[in-house]
Amino acid sequence: MAAKKTIKVTQTVSSIGRRKDQRATLIGLGLNKLHKTAVLEDTPSIRGMIRKVAHLVKVEE
Repeated sequence: MAAKKTIKVTQTVSSIGRRKDQRATLIGLGLNKLHKTAVLEDTPSIRGMIRKVAHLVKVEE
C-alpha cells in the first residue's frame, strides 16, 4: 500500500478581523496562532479548506 500524501500548512497572517467562517476553517485545519504548522493528509476536502483561507496560510507539498 502506498504512503498517503501529506501537505504542510503554516498560518502566516492573523485571523483577527476575518470572517467567522474563515476563523473556523483555520481551527478546522489545526491552526490558531501565527506560524503554527499542521501536517495534513492531502484530500479534496482539506484542499477546499486551504483554498478558502489561502490568503492566510502558506502550503508546502
